[in-house]
Amino acid sequence: MLYDAYEATNDLLAPSRFAAKMARRFRDEALDGAKDMPFARRLFALAEVYEKAAITHTRPSYGIDSVPCGNRETPVVEEVLMDLPFGDLLHFAKPDVAVPQPKVLIVAPISGHFSTLLRNTVETMLCDHDVYITDWKNARDVPLSAGDFGLDDYIDYIITFLQELGDPVARKGANVLAVCQPCVPVLAAVAIMAGDDDPCQPRTMTLMGGPIDVRESPTLVNELATTNSYDWFAANMIQTVPWRHRGAGRRVYPGFLQLTAFMSMNMGRHIDQFRKLYQALADEDTAAVTKIESFYDEYFAVLDLTEEFYLETIDKVFQRALLAKGELTFRGEPVDCGAIRKTALLTVEGERDDICAVGQTAAAHLLCTSLRPHLKQHHLQPGVGHYGTFSGSKWEKQVYPQVKNLILAMN
Repeated sequence: MLYDAYEATNDLLAPSRFAAKMARRFRDEALDGAKDMPFARRLFALAEVYEKAAITHTRPSYGIDSVPCGNRETPVVEEVLMDLPFGDLLHFAKPDVAVPQPKVLIVAPISGHFSTLLRNTVETMLCDHDVYITDWKNARDVPLSAGDFGLDDYIDYIITFLQELGDPVARKGANVLAVCQPCVPVLAAVAIMAGDDDPCQPRTMTLMGGPIDVRESPTLVNELATTNSYDWFAANMIQTVPWRHRGAGRRVYPGFLQLTAFMSMNMGRHIDQFRKLYQALADEDTAAVTKIESFYDEYFAVLDLTEEFYLETIDKVFQRALLAKGELTFRGEPVDCGAIRKTALLTVEGERDDICAVGQTAAAHLLCTSLRPHLKQHHLQPGVGHYGTFSGSKWEKQVYPQVKNLILAMN
């Protein structure tokens, strides 16, 4: 019923949002000097803020057309290497680069936003690497005929993608980088591949701001996950996709609920940002407008999570911390991180991370008991929160060199 109410509200607001959009078009196409009058600028600024304060359910564009590679700009072409029901293996190809670069699989979280949230991560990595990403699909658009998608399926996807990128004949794997929530399934996937002596097990594994052991310095996010029982989450957070969507009837954790939860943690900041957006529009401060609108275009684009993946993550990762305890299983078999012997490990944490606190990601080193010391590295980035570990100037100038150097050393 909650999902239906949300859709009904959107339907009611649609005419006014369309009117706001038409007002902007009228300003741009029909008005002449009058649009520059102070009152007109304030009026149209208000219309644009109202239009932008809307949730969408369509993946934004990555918008990466070229990157600096060597001493010149190199064109980038997106291509789908594998198309699976719940996610694609997307390749950012650089046709003009003749010398092969190390392959890197970036594993994005399924946490209510699209994988484009890692646009800056991808763009930075592209300068020196052959980059691929898990481009997850909105669960509400996946038909029931595609079946379920749980934590084991997520791990399967990672293994499948790594096998696709590896060279089994040369026994050479790619490199894998996980951001936030997928640190747990990526570590599990690499452990499973190592246990099977898979020739495509990755050469390096970078885990960034992930909940490997949520018992270390619990954050508000961790507390929210443990305050209520598994049954409470199942009864209150799971909704049925309405009839109008391709995934009609699928049970999901809606992206709009996740967005609401995230925003409630910093509601004052978001309100302040929209005030700044209004003022920037009224003042015709293009740079400020672009910065704020770009962020919220991404932040307000949400996707739904399947019921089974969401609830299993709550249960196995946040409530029982099974991987950290050595109790996680995959398809009924135990996951042993001690089997990892060849994949170099780098963990990255942000000093001010209030989602995955310091110590939660570094716990991976204690689990990988068979890795020799020179194959283990940890980087604590001063002065950044969660997003600063994988996006922004400090990611580009201080964190990325750590990732780049590890990959260079192992490839």
